[in-house]
Parts: sequence; structure tokens; C-alpha cells
Amino acid sequence: QVQLVESGGGLVQPGGSLRLSCAASGSIFSINDMGWYRQAPGKQRELVAAITRGGIANYADSVKGRFTISRDNAKNTIYLQVNSLKPEDTAVYFCNVFVTTYTLAQRDYWGQGTQVTVSS
Repeated sequence: QVQLVESGGGLVQPGGSLRLSCAASGSIFSINDMGWYRQAPGKQRELVAAITRGGIANYADSVKGRFTISRDNAKNTIYLQVNSLKPEDTAVYFCNVFVTTYTLAQRDYWGQGTQVTVSS
């Protein structure tokens, strides 16, 4: 079993910054792709950013230049630095990781979500 614990969300004014974290633990042999998604009220969940095990990142057009995804493979942790926040960034942010367990099973897991609210 694999557990994901997210942290770092909150209420911030437009133009502000936050750093989201997601730590994975449990029966983990390796973690391949990791990513952050978000879901705003009444909207579908969308990919914000993703990063490969080797560190290659890609971003949604709406966040390019403002958000930075990174990972610490030794800690099985993924981060999302979010800068220059806009009201339209308000959403619940979820981490997603693709795990190979010690039994060599492979599947993805979701974090519980952390609320980011951008408002003055």
C-alpha cells in the first residue's frame, strides 16, 4: 500500500506564492512519473505540471513561467512552487504518482488534495 500526504495549500492574495508538497510512503520500489493536477468548482480535473524520474518537466500553458515542478527522488517527494498567483488558479490541487511496488505491481496513486484559494 502507498500513501500520499500533501501540504502547503492556503489562502493567498493575487500575485502571491505558495509551495505545495506531496510525500509518498509505503511499499515503494520506485516512482516513475509524478504530477500535479487541479480541480476548480464545477470544472474537470486538469493537469498542471508533470515531471519524469529523470527530471524532465512539462506544464499546462496557463501556468508556464509561473509554476515550477520539482522532485526529490531520495525522499519520494514532489513539489510545486506556485508564483504570481491569479484568482483563476483557485482550486483543489492533487498530486499523482506512478509507482512500482516491491511486488512489481504498477499503478498510480492520488493525494487527498490541498486547497489553494487566491483572493484579495
